[in-house]
Amino acid sequence: MKKIINPWQHKPEYNCFGCCPDNPIGLHLEFYEDGDYVLSRWQPEKNYQGWVNTMHGGILSTLIDEVCGWVVTRKLQTSGYTVQLNVKFRKAVPTTEPELTIRAKVAKQVRNLAYIHAEIVNSAGEVCNEGEAIYFLMPPEKAHEMGFERCEVEGESAVV
Repeated sequence: MKKIINPWQHKPEYNCFGCCPDNPIGLHLEFYEDGDYVLSRWQPEKNYQGWVNTMHGGILSTLIDEVCGWVVTRKLQTSGYTVQLNVKFRKAVPTTEPELTIRAKVAKQVRNLAYIHAEIVNSAGEVCNEGEAIYFLMPPEKAHEMGFERCEVEGESAVV
């Protein structure tokens, strides 16, 4: 498993709720590549609850959407945006859960659309939520115009 280097880190105006380490109210997610998967580990807290001691469904959906976006960034080496997101809430996630694993991989790609499957797994290894996202993939020129160059993992050097 290798840590993914955040390609947006030094971009002006970067303040993503999901992954910006400097966003004071954000989730501060970091991502790793593990085979076909991109994953993140995250500790819930009471500030993200919906019902008492229970994670808010919107935050769980955000975790899924964010990991899917990072699949696009790392695995497909482009930028894109969510066209559709479906989440199945299989098991409540307590705000006291020690750690969640959020993971996703490309299920299929059809032209400029990526179909991505994601899961949120609790510390006992149970799948609590599943998500299916469809991402529109930007052509390389547009992604570059938006500031995307390349997404690498630690220890990987850019191919020139």
